[in-house]
Amino acid sequence: MHLFVVVLCLFVVVLCLFEVAFVVLCLLCPPGVLAQENLPGDLSARGSSYIAASYVKYIESGGARVVPIRINRTEREYADIFSSINGLLLPGGGVDIETSQFSRASKIFYDLALRANDAGDFFPIWGTCQGLQQLTVLTANENLLTLTDTRAVALPLNLTPAAKSSRLFRNFPEELLQTLGKENITSNFHKWSLSTQNFSRNAILKRFYKVLSTNNDGKKEFISTMEAYRYPFYAVQWHPEKTTFEWIDKPGMIHSTAAVRASFYTGSFFVSEAMTNQHHFSSPEKEEQALIYNFSPLYIRGRGNFVENYYFD
Repeated sequence: MHLFVVVLCLFVVVLCLFEVAFVVLCLLCPPGVLAQENLPGDLSARGSSYIAASYVKYIESGGARVVPIRINRTEREYADIFSSINGLLLPGGGVDIETSQFSRASKIFYDLALRANDAGDFFPIWGTCQGLQQLTVLTANENLLTLTDTRAVALPLNLTPAAKSSRLFRNFPEELLQTLGKENITSNFHKWSLSTQNFSRNAILKRFYKVLSTNNDGKKEFISTMEAYRYPFYAVQWHPEKTTFEWIDKPGMIHSTAAVRASFYTGSFFVSEAMTNQHHFSSPEKEEQALIYNFSPLYIRGRGNFVENYYFD
């Protein structure tokens, strides 16, 4: 009888340790990165969709693991994923942000995030380049983008007075903020932008987002960094992930120490926001099955816009 009690106690202790370990892993937060349709002319493409590996590395560099979210899934499947991840990154790319499967999935997660945050369930979203553009369309319920001459250029940020006290920038070192405002270290690879004129004319966007920085292509001023007032939604038109993880020989690709530091601080900020969220998978096994580690990136050898891509059916 005594031996049975000892064995039972040991079993309970092991079970408790297992549960604690799982909770700790949950706190290491796997945010999701949304896939999108393959780029036309991508000779390396496999399946129907991809995620650039630089976005995965970007989140991992901030201290989190990644769950790839594939397109062409049902709303029920997306709802299940939403309840299991701790945040969402909408990456850059080249799909139609009104009619694509990327846009459809983005809207589903955006609506889920609005409802969750309104109910006190903190859920952050980060948008990069196309991700920023997608967020503006979802918020305004219309496409207000305009063409700019910003396909491959590095620019300094024109920081607004709101930047220094913003959630995104307030913990940046002062000298790094000054460098961001003076040197050409933010990589821009986009032809569409949200002009400050269109932003200021739209009451919904003005109420929803705080502008943290702008840029100018020589003719038009456009929004380059913003965060929502009431929601943990953040967006940049520039590419912090390219600085550290893309090595394509193009103008606008910057790998300076200051640019790398900016990449680190933005990535770490988003991960810290994700760590606030309490979502988790129902079991360690389901979490393991969902992680990016179940897929292998393909080295593209400089063919295209990225060094490596993950491809999905």
